[in-house]
Amino acid sequence: MQRHGTGPVEFVLPSILKSCGRLRDLRAGECMHAIVEKRSMEDDPFVSCGLVDMYLKCGLVGRARQVFEGMPVKDLAVLNALVSGYARHGLMQEALELVENVRSAGLNPDLVTWNSIIAGFSRKGDASMFPKVFMTMMIDGFEPDVVSWTSVISGFVQNFWIRDAFRTFAEMMARGILPNSATISSILPACASLADLRRGKEIHGHAIVIGVETDVFVRSALVDMYAKCGLISHAKISFDQISERSSVSWNTMIFGLANNGYCNEAIETFAQMEKEDRGRIDHLTFTAALTACSHGGMIEFGKSLFKNMQEVYGIKPRLEHYACLVDLLGRGGNLMEAHNLIKAMPMEADMFVWGALLGACRMHGSIELAEVAARHLSELEPRSPGSGLLLSSLYANAGGWEYASQLKRMTRRRKMREFLGRTWIEAMG
Repeated sequence: MQRHGTGPVEFVLPSILKSCGRLRDLRAGECMHAIVEKRSMEDDPFVSCGLVDMYLKCGLVGRARQVFEGMPVKDLAVLNALVSGYARHGLMQEALELVENVRSAGLNPDLVTWNSIIAGFSRKGDASMFPKVFMTMMIDGFEPDVVSWTSVISGFVQNFWIRDAFRTFAEMMARGILPNSATISSILPACASLADLRRGKEIHGHAIVIGVETDVFVRSALVDMYAKCGLISHAKISFDQISERSSVSWNTMIFGLANNGYCNEAIETFAQMEKEDRGRIDHLTFTAALTACSHGGMIEFGKSLFKNMQEVYGIKPRLEHYACLVDLLGRGGNLMEAHNLIKAMPMEADMFVWGALLGACRMHGSIELAEVAARHLSELEPRSPGSGLLLSSLYANAGGWEYASQLKRMTRRRKMREFLGRTWIEAMG
């Protein structure tokens, strides 16, 4: 088009800008912006919306705001794109100030605007803002809808404010607003986190009544809830009823089986996934399968699984994979192999990796290696007494009661780092 002198027209530019944003291609996006300015198309809301979206996806929130402020006539769709971008970047005070500014200038936000604001505060876990936002919405003539309430519930669950999530769900129902599939799949994890089977079954009943039980996200949440409540038979029924399984569905079932001690069944489900849905296998699938190997004592199979993850599936091991393998080796008594694995890791081991080794040392009474693990844990979590108390228990079991008592006292005073610098031999004289 450029070569023929026609240049991109307004109905082509938004699509090009969308592609630039999706690819995070800032250079191409800026070239398109230059063309927009050259052709004086800044007042076209579709073009401006495309520019705002492109800059937001490229992480340039300030540039997106400049595009909006430069519009001769502010457009609601562009405002919503900008507010949504602010919310994704966690800039909620800026989003709220923007909305208040445009309201005073005569541009009234709509329900989409307010729901973006609620979703943003929800993700940040700022529950104190919900009453203010709801009140302002209603002043503007908008009643919070199911999307509004679901955003609040989801935020509470993600921030582990479980009682607030249940209270909000009950309030929504009392106001006569029926939940949708997103609401159900947001509240079920709250039941799962407390292993609250009674409430989980109640939510399941709501899902059946409103006709969303067959939704893949609802089914996956049901699998997770029943598994965490210990009802594997119910979890399996929900899993078997999923017509098109996602990675989440498979992974949830494998994790559920593994964490309830059905380790062989978990590996069988992994094998079924390899056969039926190989393309959906991801890093979480291997975390679930390695967890099953660890809990089931399948050392050789777990090691081969760890190898296949890299060589067959091209998945680079993450910290959680190393933690599972260290736990697997440690439970089997292969403590030095587990320690050597940690030393060979391409990244720094975290508290879960060292914690797995320390737990295995306690299981097998290896004091020397336990000191190494506890020292690393104290450096990673200096304010946590857990590793010191575990090491104290190990010393006590080995007969070093005086040293164990001293360790407990010093752990309480949070002086683990200095104390663990002394060796067992030195302390026992």
